[in-house]
Amino acid sequence: MLSPMSQVVEVRESAAPATAGELLELVRTGRAVTRSQLRLLTGLSRTAVTARVAALTQAGLLLIGEELASTGGRPPGALVFNKDAGVVLAAAIGRSRSQLAVLDLDGQELAADSEDHEVGTGPEDLLPAVAARLRGLLEEALPEGGRPVLGTGLSLPGTLDPVRGLSIGSPVMSGWDGVELAPYLADVADAPLFVANDADVLARSELLGGAGSLDDVLVVKASTGLGLGIVADGKVLSGHLGAAGEIGHTVVDAAGELPCRCGATGCLETIAGGWALVARMAAEGGHEGHPVGHVRDLVALALQGDSVARGLLRDSGRELGEVLAVAINLLNPAAVVIGGDMAAAFDVYVAGVRESVYRRSAPLATRDLQFLPAAHGDRAGVVGCGALALDHVLAPVAVDARLAAGG
Repeated sequence: MLSPMSQVVEVRESAAPATAGELLELVRTGRAVTRSQLRLLTGLSRTAVTARVAALTQAGLLLIGEELASTGGRPPGALVFNKDAGVVLAAAIGRSRSQLAVLDLDGQELAADSEDHEVGTGPEDLLPAVAARLRGLLEEALPEGGRPVLGTGLSLPGTLDPVRGLSIGSPVMSGWDGVELAPYLADVADAPLFVANDADVLARSELLGGAGSLDDVLVVKASTGLGLGIVADGKVLSGHLGAAGEIGHTVVDAAGELPCRCGATGCLETIAGGWALVARMAAEGGHEGHPVGHVRDLVALALQGDSVARGLLRDSGRELGEVLAVAINLLNPAAVVIGGDMAAAFDVYVAGVRESVYRRSAPLATRDLQFLPAAHGDRAGVVGCGALALDHVLAPVAVDARLAAGG
């Protein structure tokens, strides 16, 4: 069995000397805990490592063994990432609910809240309320201040432009097309905003637990809409324009000419999305005594044993599995993670997914395939938004820029 050190000797691909940010990454990910290990992994001289470590400790990003007596068991000179060197903010905004949090640099929640809002609420009403609540959570988490906010991660259903911080199109939420998001949060903290769609952040949440030990994973968001997050070789793939994983808007024969909320016809969502299931149940007369206005209501009925609700969820899983099988054949993931509201009825929903996947996928692609529930349950979205921010602010290039600026 290889030791942790022997597994990473080859990690550096660049011929340029390793930067302070790269050294922090090695310590933060547990691949190095001493200066000598940093020298071995990077090829830097003793003097160069000492200088870079000094810069990181001065910035508060690293702690040295002598400062860690209370942790016990650490040798003198051991290097430890300081998770308390700052915080990030997270805002997962959905069709009818927003989840907000303040997290430390290890991704642990320090304060969190969920707030329901009216379906159809526009950004001019919702985002100021989100900003106000984030300010309140910051005060709860850090009543005496002292830790800088390094960044904010925000997600929405639909397609976003991560470079310009724009919501490009959200079929679930009318009025959000072409909205500049950063100005609404500018007064919360002097920190950059990072945006991604809801399936993307769900995938990022899995890297903080659950399927995080697996390098190749497909993460399904099965809720009002359908989305797919892709983890390949341990990294989240967002695609050229941030639109990777729009599985819900794949045109399928079974949907015929049914109109979709995106403006097209025949999308998978029209027969398998939560909004379509709710509409179908309403068209069939609903459920006496149990109004079904959201997919969460339908899932609750399924968990109570309602045969109609269970049948709709299983059918949705089958239809999703028809398209998901293609992605499984192309990408050969080790696991498929199911998140979103429908994941609360995991066994029922996944029975339908598995039925189609095993019928349509290549035997080798499914030989070791696992189906797993989202590691963070209904908190996955906000955890993923935190991970989105952390991925950016702790990236070596961002750390180096902050050190160069004196931060």
